[in-house]
Amino acid sequence: MVCIKYDAVSNYWLTRLVFQRGLGLVYLVAFLCALNQFRPLLGERGLLPVPSFIRQVPFSKAPSLFYLAPKDWAFSAAAWAGILLSALVITGLADRYTSWLNALVWFGIWLLYISFVNVGQTFYAFGWESILLEAGFLAIFLGARHVEPPLIVIWLLRWLAFRVMFGAGLIKLRGDPCWRNLTCLDYHYETQPMPNPLSWYLHTAPEWTHKAGVAFNHFAELLVPFLYFLPQPLATIGGLITIVFQGSIFLSGNLSWLNVLTMVLAVSTVDGRYLAAVIPTRQPILTVPAVGYRAAVIALALLVVALSIQPVRNMLSPRQVMNTSYNPFHLVGTYGAFGGITRQRYEVVVQGTDDDVLTPSTRWKEYEFKGKPTDPSRMPPQIAPYHLRLDWLMWFAAMSTYYQHPWFVNMMAKLLANDQPLLGLLKTNPFPEHPPKYVRAELYEYHFANPETRRKTGQWWVRTPAGSYFPAVSLDDPAFRQILQRKGWL
Repeated sequence: MVCIKYDAVSNYWLTRLVFQRGLGLVYLVAFLCALNQFRPLLGERGLLPVPSFIRQVPFSKAPSLFYLAPKDWAFSAAAWAGILLSALVITGLADRYTSWLNALVWFGIWLLYISFVNVGQTFYAFGWESILLEAGFLAIFLGARHVEPPLIVIWLLRWLAFRVMFGAGLIKLRGDPCWRNLTCLDYHYETQPMPNPLSWYLHTAPEWTHKAGVAFNHFAELLVPFLYFLPQPLATIGGLITIVFQGSIFLSGNLSWLNVLTMVLAVSTVDGRYLAAVIPTRQPILTVPAVGYRAAVIALALLVVALSIQPVRNMLSPRQVMNTSYNPFHLVGTYGAFGGITRQRYEVVVQGTDDDVLTPSTRWKEYEFKGKPTDPSRMPPQIAPYHLRLDWLMWFAAMSTYYQHPWFVNMMAKLLANDQPLLGLLKTNPFPEHPPKYVRAELYEYHFANPETRRKTGQWWVRTPAGSYFPAVSLDDPAFRQILQRKGWL
C-alpha cells in the first residue's frame, strides 16, 4: 500500500466520513421504526401478515431473509441487528479498521433493511425506502477511513441525489397546474400527509411567501442539481442550496426521513475542505485501496450505468412515473414526490362505543392517532424523521374507500379485540378497561382554523362531517366475522 498523492481525492475524506455517519443515523431511525411498528403492521398477526404474503409472492420477486423465518422473533432480531450495525457506523467503529469490514457492516445493513422492505407491502411502499436502500448499497464501497475515498462512489452518490431532486422537479412541472402557476403552497401546508407545528403558521402566511416558496422549489429541484457535477466550489454551492432547501421542507411538515436523507446525499457534493472549517478533525495518512477493492468499485460503476438507462428514459418521458424500482434489489430507481396536490383535506376518524344497542343517542368515542389530525384542538406534532407508517396509510385511505385498503378492515377487527400491539401504534385508547362493542369510521373534512378562530377557541383545525367511511360493526356480526375468516384474520 502506498500513500495517496492527489489532493483532489483526499479533499473528500471528511466528506465520506460525514456522509457515512449521517446515513448511519437515518438507518438507525429506520430500524427503530421497524422494531416498534413492523410486528403490529406486518407480523404473524399483523394487519397484513408476512406469512400470508410470502405464500403468494415468490422469493425471486421480493428477496428477503424473512422467507427463511416469517416469525415475529425474526422480525425483532433483524431490527435489533440493524440498530447494532447502524450504531457501529455512527460511532465510527465500522470504518476504523479495514475496507472489507466496513463493506461487511454496510452489506449487513442493506440486506436487513431490504428484507423488511420487500415483504413490507403497502406499509413500506414509499419512495424513500428505495432511496435509502440505494444509498446503503453504494456505501458498501466507500472504504475505511484510512483509505483513499473512492471518487467514483462519490460521483455515484451525486447521481443518486440528482435523480432524487431533478425527478421531483420534473414530476411537478409535468403534473399539477398549481406548480406552474405558483399556487401549490396555498394548499400543501394544510393538505400534506402529516402537518407539523409550523405548518399552520406557514399556511396563514402572506400569499407572496407561498409563491416565493414554489419558485424556490423549482430553482432547487430543476436547476441546482446540475451544479452537483461541476467543478468546486460550484458543486459545493449546489449541495448547500439543496441542504437549505430540504431543511426548509423538514421544518414545514413531517415527511419521514426523506428530507434528512436527501441532505445526507447532498453532502457528497461538498468539498471536505469546507467541512473541515466547521468539523475540526485530523485526517490520517491515506492509502490506495487494494486492487480487488478498486475492481469492485469499477464493477459497481458499470452496473449503475447499465441500470440508469430506464430511470433516464423515465425522466425524459412525458409520462414520467414517480418512485419506481426496476429490480427487486431497489438499485438505481426513479424518484419524485407531490406531482399532484390535494385541495381538500379529508380524515378518517375511527370511533368506538360500548353500548350494546346502537341508537341515535349512542355516544361514540374517538381513537387518537400519534401523528395525523383527529382532535381539532391538538397542535400538529413534530414526528419526522421518525416514520409513523399507520398514520401515513390513514392519509391515503381518506382519499379513497376502505375497499382499496384491506388492512383497514383488519384494523377495525383488532380494535374490537383491544389488540395491544395495534393499540401501541395509537396515541390514545378510549376503552382501556374492556374492548368496545362496536367500531365505525366517519369521514371529516379538515381545514386549518383561521387566525381569528385560533385566537378565540385555541383550535388548530376546523372540521365538518363528510359522511360515513366504514359502517358500525361488531364481532358478534356474522357477516363481519365471515369476512375476517375468509381473509384468515380470525
